[in-house]
Formats: sequence, structure tokens, C-alpha cells
Amino acid sequence: MSNRIASVQMTSTHDVQENLAMAKKLIAEAVAEEARLVVLPEMFAIMGLDQVDKVKHREQPGQGPIQDFLRTEAARHGIWLVGGTIPIAAKHSAEKVRAACLVIDDKGNEVARYDKVHLFDVQLRASQEAYSESRTTEPGDHVVVVPTPFGRLGLAVCYDVRFPELFRRMHAQDVEIIALPTAFTFTTGVAHWDILVKARAIENLAYVVSACQVGTHPSGRKTYGHSMIVNPWGDVKASLPQGVGVIVADINLDYMHQMRQDFPALSHRKL
Repeated sequence: MSNRIASVQMTSTHDVQENLAMAKKLIAEAVAEEARLVVLPEMFAIMGLDQVDKVKHREQPGQGPIQDFLRTEAARHGIWLVGGTIPIAAKHSAEKVRAACLVIDDKGNEVARYDKVHLFDVQLRASQEAYSESRTTEPGDHVVVVPTPFGRLGLAVCYDVRFPELFRRMHAQDVEIIALPTAFTFTTGVAHWDILVKARAIENLAYVVSACQVGTHPSGRKTYGHSMIVNPWGDVKASLPQGVGVIVADINLDYMHQMRQDFPALSHRKL
């Protein structure tokens, strides 16, 4: 089986059908590039005009048009699909959702689900931006690493990238590839994005595949883009700074394991 992985970059809107049509087109482009695992960005199906929009489009686990789309596309192309994040009904509040990242196999079956753990509640005074994700989103509480034909796949979402302990927990579960769907703000992206993604790859000696939102959305929110596929040494194997599109790269697990053997930093930890 091919070890080629693709990252999709989008400018999602509040129109679910419009977003799914764009995602369908970009998935087909990734398949044409011989990718067998495709990662979609955070909020690929709905990036609302306000925070409540996603709650209006929430789905129950295992049913709904967004989940149907993911299953259909994965089965149609015979690929594994990481479904960015979609709004799944919260467990404890009818007013909130979980930001759920689903992994669908090449038969169209859901094989894993990760609910975003770290929620983006910050004020960026310099740019006069404020975000309160927890107002409409309920956090998850589990680390997820799932076996795939391409390697052991860990899942993280956007703001999670700032919390290295999450990725250390993945390493304890023998993670080899980390999928990182995001909608990073432009302000924080300029300052920190490249550094954070490379750091998570380097310190865990793992591949990181980030799939990003990009550009100015109908709500006025501006996201940074810069989707990247980074190898365990921190080398950027593919990137898309701006614009909607797809990037692909080959994953070499033999290279990764040889690096872990030759440069055994992870076994030298003292604390």
C-alpha cells in the first residue's frame, strides 16, 4: 500500500453544502496525487458566522450529513480519511458540541474519534481579537492513537499544539504520525505556527501532518494557512502557505525508526 499522505487546506464558510462540495473536490485532487490517507482541516464543514452556528449543525454520533459525507468519500476512493473536526452533540449540555475529529477507514467505517481537549479561550489585545471556544464547545478528555496501514496515527487539533504533554502521552502509545487539523488565527500563526509544528515533530521524532484553514472567512475571521507535512527531524516535506489546495508527501517509517535508534533522545528523559 502507498505511504503517501495528503493535507487539505480550505477557506470554509457557514454554508455546509458549499464546504462539502469543496472538500469533495480537494479529496479527489489528493487521490489523483496517489494519497491513501487524507487529512481535512478543523471545522472543514462549518465555520460559522458566529459560534452558535456550529451548534445548529451538530450531529449525533454515527449519523448526519457530514458523517455520511466522510464515510462515502472514504469508501468511494478507498482511502483513509481524517475528518478535521465536525460538531458532534455534547454529552453534558444541549447548548454545546464536541469538536470531534473522526478517522474513517477505506471501507467507510469510523475507526477512531478524538474530541479536542484544549479549547481556545484567549484575548489577543494587540489585534483586538477575543475567542471563547468553551462557550459552545465541551472539551474531550482522552488521548487517541489508532493503528492504520500507514503507521500509528495520533490525533490533535489546533490549540492542542501548544501543550506538549498531550503529544508525550501519544508517544507513550507508540505514535508514529500525528494528524493536526487547525484553524489557527493569522495573528498567532505569524508568531508561533511554524515553530510549534516543527517542535512537536522534533521532540517526539514523529511525522506531523497539519491541515489548515486559510484566508478571510465570511465572519471576518482570518486564518493563517501554512499547512505542512513535517518529518521527525523537523524538515518540511511539503507546505502550502496560502490559498486553497492540497499538499502530499511520502511517509518513511523505516527512516523514522532508524532515527529513533540513532538519536535516542526519547529514552534519555529523566523527569
